[in-house]
Amino acid sequence: MFNTKLRILVVDDFPTMRRILKNLLKQLGFENIDEAENGQDALNKLKNNEYKLIISDWNMPVMKGIDLLKSVRQNPQFKDLAFLMVTAEAEKEKVIEAIKSGVDNYIVKPFTGEILKEKLEKIAQKKVFLKCNEKNV
Repeated sequence: MFNTKLRILVVDDFPTMRRILKNLLKQLGFENIDEAENGQDALNKLKNNEYKLIISDWNMPVMKGIDLLKSVRQNPQFKDLAFLMVTAEAEKEKVIEAIKSGVDNYIVKPFTGEILKEKLEKIAQKKVFLKCNEKNV
């Protein structure tokens, strides 16, 4: 089970994709979901808000998701954030680049709500703060 109270940042340049992700997250019980339309917008929001999970697309204008991931991992303040890449980029080289850059998990579009749940559960096994317990219910 997840800590559904934690804040999530959904980053995608397509409003429809952000809406789909937000709806799927709400179906899983998450309540605090913000959105950003590119990596730079996400970095700006990170400065003023405390997020525990970023779900980001790869290909976006202004700043790509992979560059957002690298920036997050290089910043001591954000380096432990859970980061899920949701993208159409399925090439092995891209997946390897994301793993080397510190992504926690990777989903290739199109995907289902069940796949999203499975990937989040795998991240929660590594990132204890995503799990639900008596202290964070």
